[in-house]
Amino acid sequence: MGPEVQWVQSYVRGDKIYFVYVAPSEAAVREHASKGGFPANKISRVVTTMDPTTAE
Repeated sequence: MGPEVQWVQSYVRGDKIYFVYVAPSEAAVREHASKGGFPANKISRVVTTMDPTTAE
């Protein structure tokens, strides 16, 4: 779908897969999922991230 939608990584848990994307909108993620033939049952926007380099 071009450079606007970028798959970052996925997490597998039991019978579910969680995908992490960089995308301009929820609609763009839904379109990507539709064209890829996989469900996008719930989409949540990540507002910030934390890791050891951001800890004080």
